[in-house]
Amino acid sequence: MTRPDTFAQPWETRDGIRITGVRAIATAPEGTPLVVVRVDTNVDGLYGLGCATFTQRWHSVVSFVEDHLARLVIGRFPGDIEDLIRLARFSAYWREGPVSNNALSGLDMALWDIAGKRAGMPVHELLGGKLRAAADTYLHAGGATIEATIDQAAELRERGWRHVRLQVAQHGIGSYGTPSIPGEFTDSPYPVGWSVQEYLRTTPQLFERARTELGEEIELLHDSHSRLTPKQAVLLARRLEPYRLFFLEDVLAPELWDRLPEVRASSPVPIAVGELATSMTDAVRLVRDRSVDFLRCHISAIGGLTPARKLAILCEMNGVKTAWHSPGDTSPIGVAANVALDVSSVAFGIQETHEYNAATYDVFPGALRADAGWLTPNETPGWGIELDERAASAYPPGLSGHDAWAAGVRGRDGALEAP
Repeated sequence: MTRPDTFAQPWETRDGIRITGVRAIATAPEGTPLVVVRVDTNVDGLYGLGCATFTQRWHSVVSFVEDHLARLVIGRFPGDIEDLIRLARFSAYWREGPVSNNALSGLDMALWDIAGKRAGMPVHELLGGKLRAAADTYLHAGGATIEATIDQAAELRERGWRHVRLQVAQHGIGSYGTPSIPGEFTDSPYPVGWSVQEYLRTTPQLFERARTELGEEIELLHDSHSRLTPKQAVLLARRLEPYRLFFLEDVLAPELWDRLPEVRASSPVPIAVGELATSMTDAVRLVRDRSVDFLRCHISAIGGLTPARKLAILCEMNGVKTAWHSPGDTSPIGVAANVALDVSSVAFGIQETHEYNAATYDVFPGALRADAGWLTPNETPGWGIELDERAASAYPPGLSGHDAWAAGVRGRDGALEAP
């Protein structure tokens, strides 16, 4: 008996469109490595693009895509998205994790792009169509001083943003989302260390000033970046209660997520968590266990649009809102996937955004731009975004600077902190 080709198309399809190539394109027009997967077909001009950006380990994602993933799907019908993603996910046996899931995300989003182009529809129509015209967004304001942070936030408010995330520097290397200011702990074993006590003291001061100077109508957000104990998280949330935050983000490291339900139950402000989820299973538990008010996944890290749309439905059924992660280490293709979900999902809460530089728009023609805080999806088939590979090649990525930064995030005693 002849053994069947297990990689062959397993059933008949209504047409002969087949995948002919899968490759990864890495570029860094802002200095941040971005990875995009291109899936080609045997139809001239029909291809798809997907975000596979794991900035800190992008070489590994490229290898996964080209050395392992491509051979599984070449020759297959691109419309079988669920089967192809399950095949790619199960093939490694040990599944999940950001390298694997970013590679899968690149394939997944590219297949959705192809599906939209075949149908002549933008992806959000394939998801059921719009139930809102655009996604409201937030940007970040982070200064070395409270005054500098508030000045940045006021500028964003004047430009039309209704939601702003506020961060202010503390002393030492470990401050997040702000310029570094020199450490002053000369009596400590690690003088440039980060102090949680300073953080817990200065953050309420920031929001007291912000609420006074920015007014009542603007929504204020804050990111703790996973550095607190459960008790510290509750303490900070209660100190911030008078300033009516839209949400308080990432109060606990993933290793402590089992404690999130008690933190959320004790917090007077909404809790947003999920950007460090590296599987749909992790994210499901956050919703199922009543750990969050806002689910904040980096959708390429959980495997792409296919798992994220399922999570959005789960959020809707459980009264949780979505707030997909989307800073500068999300490619414009990933942004388009976020917004397709935002405008088609009942569970939408808010969308993080990033203002790319001009070079990024040259590399990614059609990339979305926020206007007065609103992100509106393209109405062209698929994502409506191209990738100019010649332009991309002018910005070769190097290793991420995150490794060097994370190595210096230590407390005053020298112990490493979650970066």
